[in-house]
Amino acid sequence: MATLGLSEADKKAVEDFRRDVVDPSRTSLVIVDFWAEWCGPCKQLAPIIEKVCAEYEPKGVRLVKVNVDENRFIASQFRVQSIPTVYAVFQGQPVADLSQARTEGQLKQLLDQILAQLPIESEEKAQSEEIAPLLAMGEQVLEEGDAERALSIFAQIAAMVPDNAVAVAGQVRALVALGQLDEAEAFLDGVPADMAKDHAIERARAALDLARSAKPVQNLSGLEARLATDPDDHEARFELAGGLMANGDRDGAADALLDIIARDRDWNEGAARAQLLKLFEVVGLEDPWVSGQRRRLSAILFT
Repeated sequence: MATLGLSEADKKAVEDFRRDVVDPSRTSLVIVDFWAEWCGPCKQLAPIIEKVCAEYEPKGVRLVKVNVDENRFIASQFRVQSIPTVYAVFQGQPVADLSQARTEGQLKQLLDQILAQLPIESEEKAQSEEIAPLLAMGEQVLEEGDAERALSIFAQIAAMVPDNAVAVAGQVRALVALGQLDEAEAFLDGVPADMAKDHAIERARAALDLARSAKPVQNLSGLEARLATDPDDHEARFELAGGLMANGDRDGAADALLDIIARDRDWNEGAARAQLLKLFEVVGLEDPWVSGQRRRLSAILFT
């Protein structure tokens, strides 16, 4: 904003705006709320904006309120014709008009969309980049079968970032791998409601459910003998799948479940398919192994 020919008051307003909005917006998303004391809708909207911006501060969001009566020049530069008017500013330029967002949900949805598209620097992003290698290490160690060490790694991450759902879920999955199912369930029961819906937590819960249903079988040969006599003994094959899962043989478990589906997809109200989908979720829906098994399932269901 040029200041040539402006009054001293307007020059000060411009400098204040540059300090409070333009400069911080080089790395942060600055929400500028144009308001006035006499504006009833402004007062209704203010608590919502302030609450959401406070929650999003770790994501790199800052709130600046501009009183239009005291900053007429600034308001004119933004062509504010009615209030409340709310803009998101990045690198000195308005990138979105948030004026129509009148609820927390609407405002959060818009902010999430903006933050996903812009290179905003934030405490949350920096922290995420810092712990990403540690989370990958925990996953690798757990995949390799060292659940005790994986539990320790995930616990250390959770101590650093208590609200990280992946670290919390990692601890649960490690406890499941150790056979400590009651401890895993108690852990999940203590997860905050807002975190419980996270995909990582749902994956951990699926792992616990699968472990409870896939009980170890001392002698798989007995089940195999039953199947040799009667290949349509789906109960035996389902129990065999559970035993194979408990032994860590996901390939064998998937083969057994797919065999049931191929022979009778509706057996026991689709129990085999439900168990297979739960196994997919536990392994990870983006895992190449799951993609391969999904293709096998589709071939059975659609041929």
